Amino acid sequence: MRITFRCPPELQAVLPPPVAAAACLPPWLKSMPGTAFDRDSGTAVRTLKHCPPLLDALGLGYLILLPADLQVGPGPSFTWDWSPPPTRLPGLPRSPISFHAAAQGEGAGLAPPGRRFLKFLNFWTIETEPGISVLASHPFNRHDLPFTTLTGMIDTDLYRAGLVHFPAVWRDDRFTGVLPRGTPVAQLIPLRREPLDATVSVLDEPGQLATEQLRHELDTQTGIYRKRFRARRGGTG
Repeated sequence: MRITFRCPPELQAVLPPPVAAAACLPPWLKSMPGTAFDRDSGTAVRTLKHCPPLLDALGLGYLILLPADLQVGPGPSFTWDWSPPPTRLPGLPRSPISFHAAAQGEGAGLAPPGRRFLKFLNFWTIETEPGISVLASHPFNRHDLPFTTLTGMIDTDLYRAGLVHFPAVWRDDRFTGVLPRGTPVAQLIPLRREPLDATVSVLDEPGQLATEQLRHELDTQTGIYRKRFRARRGGTG
């Protein structure tokens, strides 16, 4: 599935481009050891670094990156020193963030009462092929980030000329300092708009035997999923 990002030509030199998520894995993953001592069992255990489903989710799709440093103070409060060049689009924002009123999310339980919603502004149009939408979400498994981006679905085959912005909730009131340019603020996953048809049933006897055999192999061997069941993945386009 092809996805195309475009920005105003005047901003091309100042914006960090969207990046394949597989090329922007989180720092905690890179620094995490492959094994760690488990005090409960008294043995060494493999860490998340060996979990293919988690790794594949981290590397899925593309990431939109914060275009400028944000200085975060108590409250929280946000300031920035960013002056992008003017473009031929007179209504285009010239700040990296804006806000939604707290009342817009009242009753949803997403943010503390009275807290405005942060909005990460995006300067890239997103176009996908016919029938393909984009799921925009908080960067997967990135609980180290001091905010949580809300999840939404955009029909980017039709809304290809529009700019999609990303509302978020600031979670870490103890954070002060700089949220640096290049921080991932949203993960984009192209999806086909096709109806789903689920079958709910029970395991027959062969199915039970297969499940029990696989459970036994997982308990007695390492790397079963990676070696036998993990699908090959192509390039990022």
